[in-house]
Amino acid sequence: MVPCPFCSITPDRIWIETEHAIAFADSQPVADGHLIVAPRRHVSTIHALTIVEQKAIWDLVAQVREQLLTGLKPESLAIGFSDGLAPVQTDLHAHVHVVPRRAGDPPEPRDGIQWLAHDTLGWPKG
Repeated sequence: MVPCPFCSITPDRIWIETEHAIAFADSQPVADGHLIVAPRRHVSTIHALTIVEQKAIWDLVAQVREQLLTGLKPESLAIGFSDGLAPVQTDLHAHVHVVPRRAGDPPEPRDGIQWLAHDTLGWPKG
């Protein structure tokens, strides 16, 4: 069995961490500053987390958002997640993508967060 890539994040990829959640650089970023926020506990859906853990995820997403807005100064952010494996979630560890968006990026929603897996996996769009 292949180890979970989110359970074995190397310290150099960690951006922010809390008791229940961790934010780190995406290994295949679709934009400069693309981060992932994941629970420390290995679950396949955010809905399997306790209310305290869910709140920790969204609190960390808010903290990541603020730091990206002040540091990278993107025009906007795409924030999203898939619930369950099929058809686009490739890792069985719940997580939220936070992607800085800038002028010239593909327009939402067809080429936005929901299409990241299509780009990564080479699936046809349409």
